[in-house]
Amino acid sequence: MNILVVGCGKVGQAIVELLSDEGDNITVIDIDEKKVNETSQKYDIMGVVGNGATHNIQLEAGIEHTELMIAVTGSDELNLLCCLVAKKASKCKTIARVRNPEYNKDTPYLQEELRLAMVINPEFAAASEIARVIRFPSAVKIDTFAKEKLELLKFKLPNNSILTDYSVKEISTKLKCDVLVCMIERGDEAIIPGGDMNFQNGDMISIAAAPQNVNHFFKKINYHSNQVKNVMIAGGGNIAYYLSKILFKSGIAVKIIEKNERRCEELCVDLPKANIIYGDASENETLLEEGIDNTGAFVALTNLDEENILLSLFAHSRMNGKIITKVNRIEYDEIIRKLDLDSIVNPKHITAECIVSFVRAMKNSMGSNVETLYSLSKGKVEAAEFVIREKSPILNVMLQQLKFKPNVLISCIVRDNKVIIPRGQDVIQLGDSVIVVSRHLRLHDICDILE
Repeated sequence: MNILVVGCGKVGQAIVELLSDEGDNITVIDIDEKKVNETSQKYDIMGVVGNGATHNIQLEAGIEHTELMIAVTGSDELNLLCCLVAKKASKCKTIARVRNPEYNKDTPYLQEELRLAMVINPEFAAASEIARVIRFPSAVKIDTFAKEKLELLKFKLPNNSILTDYSVKEISTKLKCDVLVCMIERGDEAIIPGGDMNFQNGDMISIAAAPQNVNHFFKKINYHSNQVKNVMIAGGGNIAYYLSKILFKSGIAVKIIEKNERRCEELCVDLPKANIIYGDASENETLLEEGIDNTGAFVALTNLDEENILLSLFAHSRMNGKIITKVNRIEYDEIIRKLDLDSIVNPKHITAECIVSFVRAMKNSMGSNVETLYSLSKGKVEAAEFVIREKSPILNVMLQQLKFKPNVLISCIVRDNKVIIPRGQDVIQLGDSVIVVSRHLRLHDICDILE
């Protein structure tokens, strides 16, 4: 597929990084010559310097032969204009990043009238992910598959858990829980476990299950997490705005601490149900005065990664509730993960994953290619969803009779809206959605999991 990416900022680079191993022909456009050169050299792709909203620059970048154009510059209006020009110049599909909350209500209108394939709002996408974790505070991260019929949930095993020294297979045989353990992270290792592997204190465990079975599993292992009734947010930016709107629908009280007086006034108008505090959340006294000790969840959403990390560490020392930290700089992911910050959210990476998921869905209009992809452990383990659309050697054969590559796990089959946690006697049928967890990165077809 020929793909044109306009904008070589962090989102653009994250998109290129995720797509660079897919075998697509990628071209980037940016007015910054240095960024274009760095991106094109790093990922061995084509680069054009100039304004991506102009017809001439798009022609130079090969728009006439492009199947998808992704506009992710820092300007919403420029992104929309890029898409308009591209639609006039070719028959390609277009994706625009649109961040301004004023445009959020107009998203369906913009998508229909401008014939956009997708409109992505990084802040709204991040807020939605944060809200999912707040609703289920036991989780560090929640990914969804098969149109949210399946959840892939990551949580940390506490000390003295009932699961400690249990084997993986005993979740089914002893606890009678219909969940599947997909991955165990232990130290720097990411392991796709066999049935005989035992759990240890401090393990980070990823499980796959239908949403209705998740609560049953946590009750069985005595992993109690009180439902969040109130949330304190440090920083009153767009993510805080979107998150508050989502939380209000669940009856959760919201307090926002913002140090910009004018922004506080705007939030008071836009979020009349929220408690808006004019103050500096980086000062410990402010957090204490506003009751961080009795808060169900704390979300650090300031513009500085370092400040968010320090705020979260302080919150961890004062409260037992859920703590969520926004981090924009992906390059320090491994170091940050070792700080034990509970849940970390990266809006740019969420945006890139949403766009790449769309690209994969677009590419699989024929065959059984990847529909959705999530990284469970960066650079180590991925979870991929395949929709089986054509006959394949893997069909109608019991799973126990198939010869899988090492470190491959069929974690779930979704058939006729029913979630099946597979056992050896189950089979894959035409039309199924199949979720595969694997250390073999960049699987392109369901048959790639076979030896």
